[in-house]
Amino acid sequence: MLTVFSEKHRLRDARTELYGGLLVPPFECPVRAEHVLQRVRDVGLGEIVAPADFAIDAVTRIHDADFIGFLETCWDEWEGAGFRGEAIATCWPARGMQQHRVPHHIEGKLGHYALAAETSICNGTWEAARASVNVALTAQAALRDGAKSAFALCRPPGHHAAADMFGGYCFINNAAVAVQAFIDQGASRVALLDVDFHHGNGSQAIFYDRDDVMFLSLHGDPREAFPHFLGYADETGRGAGEGFNHNYPMGPGTNYKTWAAALADACGKISNYAPDALVISLGVDTFERDPISFFKLSSDDFKRYGATIGGLDLSTLFIMEGGYAVEEIGVNAVNVLEGFEGR
Repeated sequence: MLTVFSEKHRLRDARTELYGGLLVPPFECPVRAEHVLQRVRDVGLGEIVAPADFAIDAVTRIHDADFIGFLETCWDEWEGAGFRGEAIATCWPARGMQQHRVPHHIEGKLGHYALAAETSICNGTWEAARASVNVALTAQAALRDGAKSAFALCRPPGHHAAADMFGGYCFINNAAVAVQAFIDQGASRVALLDVDFHHGNGSQAIFYDRDDVMFLSLHGDPREAFPHFLGYADETGRGAGEGFNHNYPMGPGTNYKTWAAALADACGKISNYAPDALVISLGVDTFERDPISFFKLSSDDFKRYGATIGGLDLSTLFIMEGGYAVEEIGVNAVNVLEGFEGR
C-alpha cells in the first residue's frame, strides 16, 4: 500500500495545550507521525512518497475562504498584537451574543473560529496544515489513477475541523477535502467512515445535508467525551441528507466485541449504499492504553477490524486522525492497514 507523508508536519510543534486546568505539552505532537512512519517502514507496507502541491481551491470547496485566510495569517496577527505565548482562544460568541460578525482583533477572531480552547496555534501551524491536506489529496489522486488503496499519513489531523472552525487539534478537514475531490472527479457516492475515538463533528457538519456522502462515526458517547455537543445517535442528517448520517456513541470501557458489532452495522450500511469510494478517518485512540480515551481495543483488534473493512472490497483511502499513546500508535495504525490487505 502506498503511504504519503510530509516532513513539514514537524512545523506544527506547539508547546501548550490546555488540559485539566493546566498548560501541558500537547498530546498531538510530532513524534506521533514518526512512530507511524517507522512502523510503515519496519513492516515493508509499500512505497512512501512526498505529497504534491495542490491549489487552495481544493480546500475552499469544503472550507469557508475567510476561515482559511484566518488560519494563514493568525500567527502573524497574534505576534503583531504583542502576545508572547501561543495563540489560544479565550472568549466565544456564547448563547445570546452576536454570532455572525467577525471581530477585527485577533483575540476576537480566535474565539469566532475556535470550537475549543485546548488547541493552540503556533508558528508553523498553517504550513503544516497545508502540507497535511496535500498528503490527503496526493493519496486520493493515487486512487483516482487506479490504486485500490492508499494511506495518507496526515498530521495535523482534520476530522474536528468544520467549514469555518478549528479545534480538537484539527485545522483543515483532510478527509472531507478528499471526499469532495472524489465527488468532483465524478463519483456519485462516497462513504466516510470515522473510527477515531472522538466523534468527527467537523465531518458530520460539512456533509449533514447531503446524500452524495454517507458519514458514519464510531466514538465515545458525547455525554462523556469530547466534543460533547455533537455525535448523538438521533443525528441522522437534514434535508437531502436525512438518513445518510449514522452515529454509534459508546460508553466508557467499551470492549472490542461491542465496538466490532457497531462496525459490522456500519459496514452493512456502507455496502447497501454502494459507494464509488470509501474514506476512513483512521484514529487509533480507541486503544486500551490511550491517555485521553476510554475504549479497550487491543493491538490485535486493529488488525481484525482492518480485515472487516477490507471485506467491503471498495477503493479505500485511509487518512490518519488521532491516537496519542505514542508507544503503540505505529503498531496499531499499521495493523489496520495490514489487516485490510489480508496480511
